[in-house]
Amino acid sequence: MILETKNLEFSYPDGTKAVDDISITIPQGKKVSFVGKNGSGKSTLFLLLNGTLKPKKGKVLFGGKEVDYSSSGLRELRKKVGIVFQNSDDQLFAPTVYQDIAFGPLNLGYSKEEIDRVVNQMLDHFGLQALKDKPPHHLSGGQKKRVAIAGVLAMDPDIIILDEPLSNLDPVGADEILDILNELNDLGKTIIISTHDVDLAYKWSDYVLLLSSGKLVNEGTSGYVFSNDEEVRNSALKSPFILDVYRELEKRWLATGNAQPKDIPELVQLLHSVDLMRVDISPEVAVGECVNLGVLFGDYTKEGLYEAVNSRVLFKSDDGTAVVELKRRVLKPGAIHVYNMDEFDKAEFDKIVDEYDINFIGAMGKKSKDIAENNGIDVVCNSGVIDKSILNAITGSRCLILTSSGMVSHTAKRIREYIQNSGIRLIFSPVGKGALDINEENTQDQTDGLIEVE
Repeated sequence: MILETKNLEFSYPDGTKAVDDISITIPQGKKVSFVGKNGSGKSTLFLLLNGTLKPKKGKVLFGGKEVDYSSSGLRELRKKVGIVFQNSDDQLFAPTVYQDIAFGPLNLGYSKEEIDRVVNQMLDHFGLQALKDKPPHHLSGGQKKRVAIAGVLAMDPDIIILDEPLSNLDPVGADEILDILNELNDLGKTIIISTHDVDLAYKWSDYVLLLSSGKLVNEGTSGYVFSNDEEVRNSALKSPFILDVYRELEKRWLATGNAQPKDIPELVQLLHSVDLMRVDISPEVAVGECVNLGVLFGDYTKEGLYEAVNSRVLFKSDDGTAVVELKRRVLKPGAIHVYNMDEFDKAEFDKIVDEYDINFIGAMGKKSKDIAENNGIDVVCNSGVIDKSILNAITGSRCLILTSSGMVSHTAKRIREYIQNSGIRLIFSPVGKGALDINEENTQDQTDGLIEVE
């Protein structure tokens, strides 16, 4: 656990208790959401976590050690725990974008050469080079947010805390910020956000903490926290939309039961009627367990060439047979390829599009989108790119995702998880000379027992 609080309390001068006896532990390297309505204590808690506020009672620990509130102690803490405020104007104050990003490294005592190297690295990474000499208050909301995150990241913190990171952003701008956060997390950073957007918290988070009136109501995986409807309602929040849709489909027998889909591909995968079959089973197999029936042909392949089948035992008979619910997966996918735009080469790119017969291109991240636009690439998707590529590949499309090197592995992880959970072996590979190699052993572990269709 990288960050902890023990019996933390804080009240403002007017007597308002904003944080009331909160004890939490933040796991390292995870994506964590603090969820609650406005006034639930999220922002105050964040200011306590990075030492901006000092608790009236209890303590904050970083790396197992209690926070030192001396000037040198706070300086060291803020180097490790960076915070991005909800309103970027509260954070951006320098005359130019370059100077704003340079402020943190300058105060940490970096040399002029090192500051220039770090700042230019941030400008490139966040697609801000063209804006480096502009005053921050002349930028759009999304651009300001990227500058604020770049300024924090320039100090190379272990933890990045963001208060309502998607507030006042349009859908494309919000997707770009999420791409950045996913990439940073994939590079090992612990990302903590506050939000009252339950759909964001449910889909994005590894771990969720539910707050109400300054108290910790519940914590755990997003599926666990949002499965308690009463606690969510009592916290003046609502259930995630995709979970509500799934529950309504389940009531009508249009989706399989006991699931918690987080995104559209997962929901679509659950949209089939219950399919029962009587099979022979071993005596040791219990009701509720899954049995692998291998590959079925003939009458069981109305939707495709052949299927991999894993089935759950619903009822056992004394004659050694059982009724099972078939988990049939038709294997007739298209393909998803990923291209690293950090190594963009127009001739190579055109060859890839032609060689792989690409008919669906999506771009993730501001830098990738700018390169695509400047080179006349026909991008048909610039938000929800991974989900939409999966959905198109399932129906036979040949998709190409354009992104930066840091997001290649994140994209591979998401697609592998879908392969594992759905049973559909999508054809997937990074392409181009800048592609990240996929570890063959890990790929085999993720897709063991599945059949690949070329």
